[in-house]
Amino acid sequence: MADPVRLYDERFNTDPQGFYQWMRERHGPVVPVLMEGDVPAWLVIGYRELHHVLSTPGVFARSSHRWNAWHLVPEDWPLLPLVMQLPTVLYSEGDDHRRRAGAVSDALAGTDPHELRMVTTRMADRLIDRFCASASADLRPAYTARLPALVLSWMYGLDDERGDHTASLMTTMIDGGTQAMEAQRALMAAMAEIVAERRREPGPDVVSRLLSHPAGYTDEEAVPELIVLLGGGNQPTGEWLGNALRLMLTDDRFAVSIAGARSSAQQALNEVLWEDTPTQVNAGRFAAHDVELGGKTIRKGDMILLGLAGANTDPRVRTAPGCPNARGNHAHLSFSHGEHSCPYPAQEIAEIVATTAIEVLMDRLPDLELAVSPKELRWRPSPWMRGVASLPVTFTSVPPLGAL
Repeated sequence: MADPVRLYDERFNTDPQGFYQWMRERHGPVVPVLMEGDVPAWLVIGYRELHHVLSTPGVFARSSHRWNAWHLVPEDWPLLPLVMQLPTVLYSEGDDHRRRAGAVSDALAGTDPHELRMVTTRMADRLIDRFCASASADLRPAYTARLPALVLSWMYGLDDERGDHTASLMTTMIDGGTQAMEAQRALMAAMAEIVAERRREPGPDVVSRLLSHPAGYTDEEAVPELIVLLGGGNQPTGEWLGNALRLMLTDDRFAVSIAGARSSAQQALNEVLWEDTPTQVNAGRFAAHDVELGGKTIRKGDMILLGLAGANTDPRVRTAPGCPNARGNHAHLSFSHGEHSCPYPAQEIAEIVATTAIEVLMDRLPDLELAVSPKELRWRPSPWMRGVASLPVTFTSVPPLGAL
């Protein structure tokens, strides 16, 4: 690779859009990059090129056993959990993928949307009760990072404590730090316990529905599959919610409508998927044979990283950030595309949770304001996920609902 870009460059955090523009000018829509440990890959940041990758699984395949750089990966590589070949819907291909995708979609679709909305409302009120009398809070640890974990715990049939524990392990694993592999092993053990419990005593939950599906999941298959569902539902939804609230609290376009959040929540959530999508980069695809993409020669077995954030802001298919077309257009790639895209029931669940969370928060605390200058907000240090490190707010204190 000629003049590759380091994926761990701090500009991914300080000025991602400026960095994507710099990469486009230097390399075009397909960028040679180095991941942690200088392991090579290709980052696709062109909208058309990424759409092509996602639409041609026979050329850009999903199974990481095809990767030609395994010999460069140390045993303690922090990104290993993101590419480790496991029997899941993420890494399967062909008939096996269709079997798994159908089972996962059916297990999620069994969640009643009306019950989900009621449960989300109840859990949101419970979290708000904990800080509403104090007149200030950091919404990230107190609300946006907690609510999706609580809802997923309910969907898995877990209590809050076990739900928080599994969600914390998932976040540590996805962040790809020094504790990533340890968190991955602990998460596998925790999920194995849950699967064993549901085998003994099935219930009205996602885990039980997956285990009883005609696809015939074994325990060994179900454990990593349920971890995939947890990872796809928890952190991205929390960051999506937090990024939308950040937008609503910092953009004057939302100032007059923030109290009427039912209309503005959908607008903010969609705009965030274009401008600050939670999943910035996703690993990945692997070339089934030598192929040309965006003027670059991709060799058989090369890893393709899905630059969702870069593609969404590709100036060839977008005008200016924040334009009306972007706010009303749902053609972003934030949920991926093609046969490996996020299942529709999962998208629906995430949207119900995020929208309900905004509505409840704004109903309870209608004069919510950012407690610091927007310029003081910091993003979490990760090229993979994008979310604010904190979201401090002030508001007029109100009594908890439980005290009324």
